[in-house]
Amino acid sequence: MIFRIPPALRLTVCAATLALAMPAAAAPNAGAYLAARQAAISGDYAAAAIYFRDALLADANNTALMEQSLTAFLGVGQVESAAGIARPFINAGGESQIANIALMAQAARAQDWDTIFDLLEAGHEVGPLLDGLVQAWAYLGNGDKDGAMMRFDEVVDTPGLRGFGQQHKALALAMSGDLGGANAIYDLPPNIGIVPTRASVVAHLQILAQLGEFERAGDIIERAFGEDPDPELVALRSAIMAGAVPDLSRVVATPSDGIAYAYKGLSEILQGEANESYLLLYAQAARFIAPHDADAQIATARLQNALGQYDAAAQTFAQVVTDDPAFHSAEIGRAESLRLAGRFDQAIEVLSQLTRSHPDLPLSYASLGDVFRQQEQFEDAAAAYSSALSGYPEDASIRWWLLYSRGITNERLDEWDAAEADFRASLALNPGHPSVLNYLGYSLVVRGLKFDEALGMIETAVAARPDNGAIVDSLAWVYYKLGRYQDAVAPMERAAELEPNDPIISDHLGDVYWMVGRKIEARFQWRRALSFEPEQAEATRIRRKLSIGLESVYAEDGVTHATAVEMANDDN
Repeated sequence: MIFRIPPALRLTVCAATLALAMPAAAAPNAGAYLAARQAAISGDYAAAAIYFRDALLADANNTALMEQSLTAFLGVGQVESAAGIARPFINAGGESQIANIALMAQAARAQDWDTIFDLLEAGHEVGPLLDGLVQAWAYLGNGDKDGAMMRFDEVVDTPGLRGFGQQHKALALAMSGDLGGANAIYDLPPNIGIVPTRASVVAHLQILAQLGEFERAGDIIERAFGEDPDPELVALRSAIMAGAVPDLSRVVATPSDGIAYAYKGLSEILQGEANESYLLLYAQAARFIAPHDADAQIATARLQNALGQYDAAAQTFAQVVTDDPAFHSAEIGRAESLRLAGRFDQAIEVLSQLTRSHPDLPLSYASLGDVFRQQEQFEDAAAAYSSALSGYPEDASIRWWLLYSRGITNERLDEWDAAEADFRASLALNPGHPSVLNYLGYSLVVRGLKFDEALGMIETAVAARPDNGAIVDSLAWVYYKLGRYQDAVAPMERAAELEPNDPIISDHLGDVYWMVGRKIEARFQWRRALSFEPEQAEATRIRRKLSIGLESVYAEDGVTHATAVEMANDDN
């Protein structure tokens, strides 16, 4: 389903975007200001906070500079510092959604409900959704359940916000002890109730268990998650089957938790609709309000990853404690951050530890296999993928990808029979997938096997992804191997257009040009391929072609290209 951002939320996005883009008046410390602005534009809030602090020291009353400074502090998670700037900013007549986020987050963590009411009554708003939910939770914090329910209902009645309001109202009812009322909301059809998500289904299951409706809870978890080996779901399923109330450590237990849940939810709802640097502000607010909330930590870290803040993301993932049901998810995320930062040994160590602490979690083996494969440790990668495959049920959707990935490692290990079996098993689970078709088809071509089948596979892959340079290159190369040089020219040129800096494609284009008599262009392409620094063996072969010509290189290989073409056509 494609999420369409409701009109009530579009104002929130636009206001924040304008705030982030607003220029400051010339600051006395121009160097610090310019460095801060550049860091903020790129989403590097950590550097921006340092530079803005220096700029503010030189121009403490510059309201535009104050606003951008508090944005940087909020983005790096220093909410108290952001709130400290927000107060004098507002007192000086400034108005900013970012300042309001920081002040509300500070009040929510302190359970200072009166300050939240004062902010909203003074018009210091964040947006229609958050203002309504925060006020409702603040009423509940003050012990006014009726006032809270009335405010939740106002959110429910706002066009586009019904599902969000219903979810929070159900959580508030459950917190207040009205489990039946909460269950009644979850039982409503999605169009007037709550749109099913993993979080909402888990919350409903916990409520049913507390009501003693274990049989119904068992039916729901089976329909929603099947035999998913996620540790949290395994523990939840086991508790339900045993007729016991599951661990409730991750439920919304306080009004502050409810406000944090609202902030985190908005950071997720708007993904794809707003810049990650803006969404990070909401996630950091949620993380500050409820530092014990693993979901808030993970949501923040994923946004930091999206912004290229890999070290910060790894540190945020590491905040999730080992006994939290989401610890495994945080560790997999931390390993991914370390991998993206180029710290492969640390990523491998994190995932290896996870396979020992959670031996029944196949995703940890799958992730470990990916890192090993990237590092070209193919034997270790193949073993990790095999462990992952043995841990997933036969109908798990991830199996086609694992078979494909193990097929790649086996192919690189020159275990072709095993590789081909994996590729074909992957296609049986996901027929027609262009990446698998291309890899298998191309591998058959370079081995001189089953050219007719390989050509059909690659043609199907090209039809599915005509703008993928590697796949178009494969089509041209099978034509080349069949001696259909003129047919190879157009797709090979197209592949070079799509992937202009790929040494292999430039090398292939040179071979095609040579075989159709365009030898000057062939030499140009071979030199171009060398400029992209191919692997040593490829570079040596390209230099040999430049020195003695393509036919002579084939002769040195012990077989003329004409003989190879004849063999390929005989195979067909």
